[in-house]
Amino acid sequence: MGMSFMIRALGSAALLALAAGTAAQTSPSAPAEPSGTAHPDAWPPQKSPVRLNKQIEARITDLLARMSLEQKVGQVVQGDIASITPEDVRRYHLGSVFNGGNSDPGGRYNAPAADWLALADAFWTASTNDDPALPRIPAIWGIDAVHGHSNVVGATLFPHNIALGATRDPALMRRIGEITALEMRVTGIDWTFAPTIAVVRDDRWGRSYEGFGEDPAIATSYAGPLVEGLQGRIGARDWLQGGHVIATAKHFLGDGGTDHGKDQGDTRMGEAQLRTLFAGPYQAALKAGVQSVMASFSSWNGSKITGNSSLLTGVLKKRWSFDGFVVGDWNAHGQIPGCTTTNCPQAINAGLDIYMAPDSWKGIWQSTLAGVKSGAIPMARLDEAVRRVLRVKFRAGVFEAPRPSARPFAGRYDLLGAADHRAVARRAVQESLVLLKNSGSLLPLKPGARILVAGDGADNIAKQAGGWTLSWQGTGTTPADFPNATSIWRGIDAAVRAAGGTATLSVDGRMTARPDAAIVVFGEDPYAEFQGDKADVAFDDPATVDNLATMKRLKAAGVPVVAVFLSGRPLWVNPYLNAADAFVAAWLPGSEGAGVADVLFGKQEFRGTLPFSWPKRSDQTPLNVGDPGYDPLFAYGYGLKAKDKGELAPLPEVRANAGGDRNTLFARGKPTAGRRLLIGAPDDLRANPGPDLISARAADRAGQEDSVRLTWTGRGQASAALVGEPVDLTREANGEVALIVSLRVDGAPTALVTLNDVPVTDRVRHQAAVGGWGEIAVPLRCLSPAELSRVTRPFVLSTAGALDLTISAVRFGSPATGAASCS
Repeated sequence: MGMSFMIRALGSAALLALAAGTAAQTSPSAPAEPSGTAHPDAWPPQKSPVRLNKQIEARITDLLARMSLEQKVGQVVQGDIASITPEDVRRYHLGSVFNGGNSDPGGRYNAPAADWLALADAFWTASTNDDPALPRIPAIWGIDAVHGHSNVVGATLFPHNIALGATRDPALMRRIGEITALEMRVTGIDWTFAPTIAVVRDDRWGRSYEGFGEDPAIATSYAGPLVEGLQGRIGARDWLQGGHVIATAKHFLGDGGTDHGKDQGDTRMGEAQLRTLFAGPYQAALKAGVQSVMASFSSWNGSKITGNSSLLTGVLKKRWSFDGFVVGDWNAHGQIPGCTTTNCPQAINAGLDIYMAPDSWKGIWQSTLAGVKSGAIPMARLDEAVRRVLRVKFRAGVFEAPRPSARPFAGRYDLLGAADHRAVARRAVQESLVLLKNSGSLLPLKPGARILVAGDGADNIAKQAGGWTLSWQGTGTTPADFPNATSIWRGIDAAVRAAGGTATLSVDGRMTARPDAAIVVFGEDPYAEFQGDKADVAFDDPATVDNLATMKRLKAAGVPVVAVFLSGRPLWVNPYLNAADAFVAAWLPGSEGAGVADVLFGKQEFRGTLPFSWPKRSDQTPLNVGDPGYDPLFAYGYGLKAKDKGELAPLPEVRANAGGDRNTLFARGKPTAGRRLLIGAPDDLRANPGPDLISARAADRAGQEDSVRLTWTGRGQASAALVGEPVDLTREANGEVALIVSLRVDGAPTALVTLNDVPVTDRVRHQAAVGGWGEIAVPLRCLSPAELSRVTRPFVLSTAGALDLTISAVRFGSPATGAASCS
């Protein structure tokens, strides 16, 4: 971590050194053409389905002639609402604003819908200046409405895309798009950064659940209906208006094929393979008239897409005749060689039309203005970018529309989570469940039976909704934040009571009377983007309740066990498959948990089929249908019906490696990914450190020896540190990612305590006072950029006094209760 001191091991190396194996990783085949330059004439041509309106083009030409240079630059820059005010929009003539996953009106993740609408009005009013010397150009607002209008409390939460891929139902996609657009209009927002039409080729990718499947056929069949659902049909009176919004096809191009599944990584393949795997869904979206395309964070053979003129201009705009605008991703322009987040003429010159500059908007506005004046950015290129932005605004009726709150459907808060909307979401859940095992035809269950419901996911709407739900990572919420939602447990309870049976919720599966069957709901905790990247495809159960032990205990007691697995990707779960009599892949179903009960109790038949191949081994990735040596546990397209023979022979339970989650540093009593835990004296205590300063011993939280207890004696400065090979955490420091320590304080500190050189004494003392398990966190941005690029010690906890605490986990993520201040 580039700290001001080193850790010296006591004794031969350390009082405690725990090692974890390095994950074995399967590399994709070598690229046939290791080049990041496309040959546009090799791509199939496509005409724009939208004819240019001569009247609109004439209005744009007239506007361009009257706009100031500052106004033009403002149209190609957008800032995040957490870093921008309506006055900024007015002063800098910004053409659009957006909110990231953690940005909300007033900084409240659960801000009411009325606050969203009021802020939309404020930005619109600020953009419609009354300066008679300048033309009036209203701003638009973009948002990640990726599984419904999921940033807003009470909105309908549809299953994530991976679940929708299991339905194979394009008509359902159209209806989902329509509902999402309508609920967006309630809050005055007119542009969504959706649909994601990535083709996911490596399930270690933290965004796997945002893709519909591993085969481009699914995304290609869905792209058109989704775009038309969101935008309306080309030529219709309400196209892009009324109850419809501007859609975005993302992330162009190849983001699902990055090496080792690394988010924002490099897709290593030849041009022909890039076309075959990833072009189809975009061509379908363009055919449906999508008006915005988001350039990917990722690279193609080492060339960042955001700066790739052969793809953005040569293929997308010229070969495919795309006449809308290209928007960047979160500060992605800053990753182009030679660029910073505040200065990047390379991006706009390559074909980017709008810089997504969340907190860097003012700097990129100033440097772009200077770049045009100096000639680094040709005036013709700026005018073309502005023309594209204005074209979409005219098509969407923005210039004629009143303020957002006066538009159709605005303020109709009864439409958020409306009954008919939730019915569509419930249908999507029903169609998406995939039955993988059904020994003895256990399913469907009889609703009039005695049912025990267990597992940490049973009554947990945040867990079943996943990432991009009220917050970026989908964490930090409470049950009260989901007023229109139904947990899986609530759905089961209602179904059983309606049939005269009894249902009991017991998270750890403890029972006073033997039930007829048990349903155990468990799976991945919410995550988004790179925080979900993994080193292998094994399921690492994050629960404080041992779900596997629960299943085994129930089965040993003769209780039939149904496993309902919540996940954003297929994972190696052989021990859980063995422990269950029936196993259902429920993905991330969203707000309508009752849809799970509908299928478990036979109200609806299982219809879902796998959109991804299911791994036989924990290191079996990439794993895609059609690959040489294809050998999955369950093949692409697999899915049982209740009437099918559902037996499954016992599976091997040895994990191929212990790579685990890239963002987890310590879990289940040991470090991950080749790190070691060292304790001792800081290196600046060069003299003999004297008596032992700190001791460590195994401890229990949810399982035997799944934690470590550290005790400082108070005799001198001492530290505990996780050490390993240098890693680059620059990406992880983007935004509000923090180092999070899950701990219990058994003895309050008597001196200053620092975590990665940041004082956390008050937080540790608070945890000692409240008792039990909690978290402390320090933002990664507290480190300097130089430190972030080569971090060898991502965790260093130090004190010179007495301290006694137990640590169960150390990870990178979004803290639930806020991080310490860097100062």
